[in-house]
Amino acid sequence: MSIQSYVGGQWVSGSDAGVEVFNAVNGEVIGKVSSSGLDFKDMLEFGRAQGGHALRKLTFHERANALKALAQHLMAEKEKFYSVSAWTGATRVDSWIDIEGGIGTLFTYSSLVRREFPNQPFLVEGDAQPLSKAGAFVGRHILVPREGLAVHINAFNFPCWGMLEKIAPSLLAGMPVIVKPATVSAYLTEAMVREIVASGILPEGAIQLICGSTGDLLDHLNEQDVVTFTGSAWTGRKLKSHTNIVNNSIPFNMEADSLNCCILGPSVKSDSAEFDLFIKEVVREMTVKAGQKCTAIRRAIVPRSRIEEVSKALTDRLAKVVVGDPAQEGVKMGPLVGQEQVRDTWKTLEVLRQSCELIYGGEREFEIVGGDAEQGAFFPATLLYCEKPLHAEEPHAEEAFGPVSTLLPYDDIDEAVQLAKLGRGSLVGSVVSADDKEAGQIVLGTAAYHGRMLILNSDCAAESTGHGSPLPTLVHGGPGRAGGGEELGGERAIKHYMQRTALQGSPTTLMNITGEFHVGAKTISDVVHPFRKFFDELQIGESYITHRRTVTEADIVNFGCLSGDHFYAHFDEVAAKESFFGKRVAHGYFVISAAAGLFVDPAPGPVIANYGLENLRFIEPVGIGDTIQAHLTVKQKIRKDKREDEETATGVVRWAVEIRNQEDTIVAIYDVMTLVARKE
Repeated sequence: MSIQSYVGGQWVSGSDAGVEVFNAVNGEVIGKVSSSGLDFKDMLEFGRAQGGHALRKLTFHERANALKALAQHLMAEKEKFYSVSAWTGATRVDSWIDIEGGIGTLFTYSSLVRREFPNQPFLVEGDAQPLSKAGAFVGRHILVPREGLAVHINAFNFPCWGMLEKIAPSLLAGMPVIVKPATVSAYLTEAMVREIVASGILPEGAIQLICGSTGDLLDHLNEQDVVTFTGSAWTGRKLKSHTNIVNNSIPFNMEADSLNCCILGPSVKSDSAEFDLFIKEVVREMTVKAGQKCTAIRRAIVPRSRIEEVSKALTDRLAKVVVGDPAQEGVKMGPLVGQEQVRDTWKTLEVLRQSCELIYGGEREFEIVGGDAEQGAFFPATLLYCEKPLHAEEPHAEEAFGPVSTLLPYDDIDEAVQLAKLGRGSLVGSVVSADDKEAGQIVLGTAAYHGRMLILNSDCAAESTGHGSPLPTLVHGGPGRAGGGEELGGERAIKHYMQRTALQGSPTTLMNITGEFHVGAKTISDVVHPFRKFFDELQIGESYITHRRTVTEADIVNFGCLSGDHFYAHFDEVAAKESFFGKRVAHGYFVISAAAGLFVDPAPGPVIANYGLENLRFIEPVGIGDTIQAHLTVKQKIRKDKREDEETATGVVRWAVEIRNQEDTIVAIYDVMTLVARKE
């Protein structure tokens, strides 16, 4: 069987015999992988011209809806992927992380964008910046999709999740993708891409697949393209220094394997819940995916006084881990992905043993249940111990990418921090402790060397996703050895695939370009109250000035009695006079409540509900006898998709509100959002 690539809208096979890939459980040939004969320059041009053009025409919400539909389709077809994933040696739990964890990432990103992003093809970021004294010249940042492709070069250990967690933010940003999985497990990525293509949900050219070598692909990238890489630090550095990538300043995000650590706090006793959590976490990270995770715990840093107890607890638990064919009942850990990986892991283990001793495993003769011991890719769970970790280089420099971890003893917190730093940059570190003070000391001492840190104790254990689980809304990456890149991170990841541009001009011009009102821009108004207008009828910059209201002592007293707020500045004449205010003042929340009464049209109409209030600032106090007036301007319109269970199509209107006093001085500013019916 030929493992094919998807190029230019067609499934194609390489022109040569290719590289054989094998079932990790029994060594049977799955197929051959080759990209020989592919025209990578044409592939890039097709993606830019077809996929990029189509994606950039869509709004964020349209892209997000497509991503949600794709996730639903893949979830419905998940059993196809599980059956193929078994060939990689993955257990059902391992495959769940890769398959449903990856699909879940699509759902998360789709929801994030539909909730937080505007329903337009570009993004306006931050507040307007005044650039001149009179306010006629202002600045604003926008983000637009880059007009190239995102090339995603992925590692072998997560053929589905590794692809999905990268293509989600790329596609949402409006960039088509080229996916290049590792050859040894490319057949699983191919199976999922076939379903993506078959669904017809994404525009043609939005996703292409290379199974095999990238050939001269990198030679044809340009300044609008982006490259991401997950894998070994050595390979990543080689790709990152490619002449064309350097010459064209092509963004290159790198996530490399790292020597992640888990630190047991010095206060943790062997009979505590935290001790059990530490043991479970280390064993889980050693055995899930047979330790083939870039986030796996390679260094377990433990108080020297607890080494004996930790060693016994870990070996007892590891002894219960049944290794073999994941299809066999009771098997908890499958093989590595292939025999080459087995050879590399044995080789690295021998290097580690130069300064470490074996506590458990590490022998070439071990028992497996099912599978083929000779042709399969099995490796035993192995625990090492380094007596003098501050003086040994190997545990902090060599990574056995399999079910291998090393115990490192420390004498005090400063030494634990020092050991953690010797990894020279990690994707993730963990601290297990019920003592928040010592946990804080460790975290703040080591955070500069980690992309993510888990503080685990009995308070969060029941809901914790664990040491090795990157989450879509948080950054995944790390400094130094870990590659210095950032993946995921919610909005941050999407913005990585967009160009941030600073705009400078008049408030009116920038309002018309960005579709958002800027203070100082020309406004419009008519005789119809804006709350009588449908979403479609309102215009950006449409303004309404209310009638006035004079604040009385009765207003303050009544609001205080109603709210229970009897702060001295509202009720104590003497104290208020001697205070910062110099007089009795109205409650700030009375002022905005009174303003609502000024601008709300009470009769039923297109406005359905108040959707929220943001960015409230009280600028000047309002005293007894002051007169207030509200200035209301349409700042932004966000069209909402109509769900099947909704009777009325709606949109959210963001209004810029200024409350002014009788001297035309601004006393409060804020944004208020209303849910408004659409005509359509």
